[in-house]
Formats: sequence, structure tokens, C-alpha cells
Amino acid sequence: MTSTVTDLVEPVEGSGSPGSLWTGDTGTLREDSRRVLLELLKGPYFSGRARPRLWAALSADEGAIRARLHDLFLDLVIDPVDEFAFVRKVRTSELKVPSALRSEALTFIDTAMLLVLRQILLTASGDARVIVGKPEVFERLAVYRDGDEATFRGNLNAAWTRMLNRFRVLHAVDDERAEISPVVRFLIDADRVAELTAAYRSVVDGPEELSPSDEGPLEPETDKDDE
Repeated sequence: MTSTVTDLVEPVEGSGSPGSLWTGDTGTLREDSRRVLLELLKGPYFSGRARPRLWAALSADEGAIRARLHDLFLDLVIDPVDEFAFVRKVRTSELKVPSALRSEALTFIDTAMLLVLRQILLTASGDARVIVGKPEVFERLAVYRDGDEATFRGNLNAAWTRMLNRFRVLHAVDDERAEISPVVRFLIDADRVAELTAAYRSVVDGPEELSPSDEGPLEPETDKDDE
């Protein structure tokens, strides 16, 4: 007999709710759907290919999960082709929307590297995996070097590591190569690309903090009035 998503969680006897997981639980989502919701809130994004069982739960309970996020003024964005999802602040002119997520500050090099990765991804042909070498990315960023070579190289290596471990937009193939996650194309829109590209032309001494945009999972917009 094949189990369905609805069979994954047995109700707790005497809990009073069909979806209860423990005594006194008043939640209504199935266990896997709750885990998906938590992963979405933790960010920066949820990968269905890495967690196929939870992706199935998201597909089955999308409406209920989306409603829970709307309760927090958050919107759910899903890419069914590449199987990833993330949340961002609701965009509407009907009311002032409070911020429910914290922004992840990006250094100048972080943002420059994201732009390079986005460009490489968008110019790749076909639907095949896009593998990029660290030397290629570093070479494209060499124009932004400010200071001695050793310090700049250290900053590039640190940014590469953040792309792998913190932002999860790169997936290591070996020590020198990584696959670019399709989620990169959602991080910065065309207007933001133009704005940041212009900013890069006027690099000043020292690392510069750039305010993240609200286009994707890494950079939900923060309202100063809400702090």
C-alpha cells in the first residue's frame, strides 16, 4: 500500500485536533507541512531537490502554508521547475506592510559576486547545470580590487565561502568549482543590477556595505519605522 502525504502523521490520541502532534497542540498542519513552513521562515530558501518529502508536503498543502505566511505579511514564491521556494515581504500599495524578516547584510564583494554569478547563469544555454570555476569568478571581480592583492584575495575567498555556506547559492563540485543555484536569478532585479553596476564604478577605499533589495530570499526589505 502506498502512503500519501495525509498518512504521514498519526493524530495524538485525546489531543482534540485531527492534526495534533502532541497533547495540547492546536495546530492544523501536518508535521511535514509544519517543517516546510519552518524551513521557509529560516531561509534563505527551501530546496525541493534536497528535501523531496518536504517538497511533496509543500505541494500538497501550498494553500494552507501560503495562508499561514500571509498572516505574517509574507508571500510565498515557488519555482516548480527548479524546485525551490522562498518567502518575501508582501508587496501591496493597499497598506503599510511591516517587516517580519531580518535583512542579511551584503558586503560590496558579496553583492559583486552575486551579480557575476547571476550574469553567468542567465547567459548559460539550455537547462543544464551551470558549473563555474572559482578562478573565472575571481578574474571577473579583479576590476574591483582596491588595496593589496593578498587582502583582496582573502576577501574574495571569504565571499565565495559565504555563497556556499551562508547564502547557499553555490553548491560545491570540488575545491575549485561549484554549481550555481537557479535561485540566483531571483535575488536582484534589472533595476537593482543597473543601480549596483553604477555604484561599482565609484568604489571607495575599504569594504562598502550595500543595502539588500527585497527581490529574494537573501534580502527582505526592512522598514525603519518598524524597528
